[in-house]
Amino acid sequence: MASNTVASAALLLTLNLVFFTLVSSTYVPCPPPPKSHKPTHKSPPSAPKQPATCPKDTLKLGVCADLLGSVHVVVGPSRTKCCSLISGLADLDAAVCLCTAIKANVLGVNLNVPVSLSLLLNSCEKQMPAGYKCA
Repeated sequence: MASNTVASAALLLTLNLVFFTLVSSTYVPCPPPPKSHKPTHKSPPSAPKQPATCPKDTLKLGVCADLLGSVHVVVGPSRTKCCSLISGLADLDAAVCLCTAIKANVLGVNLNVPVSLSLLLNSCEKQMPAGYKCA
């Protein structure tokens, strides 16, 4: 009977070894998550964006009205005065200043805002910023 017990224990041990070998050999670890290109740290929330404002005195832009009065003005005192006011500004700042002047009717005439703004910017060798709308 002792040999029967030893044989049963040996069979049980063999089956356990086979069973655990089969179970552990089928273990496949999950692949690591893909690394994103975004930084893992979060930046602090930014302050709400303020609407763009003109860094120049808008009332001084009244000299640009003469430039709009004559589309064929290429050189002259009105172009020089108007363009000298916005010469040091980036295109977006110049557009904001002229937009503010047109909307405030500083120029003294009712104008088609997009056309007038584009005309003033082009005459002063500035570009209308992409996507900018004078609102």
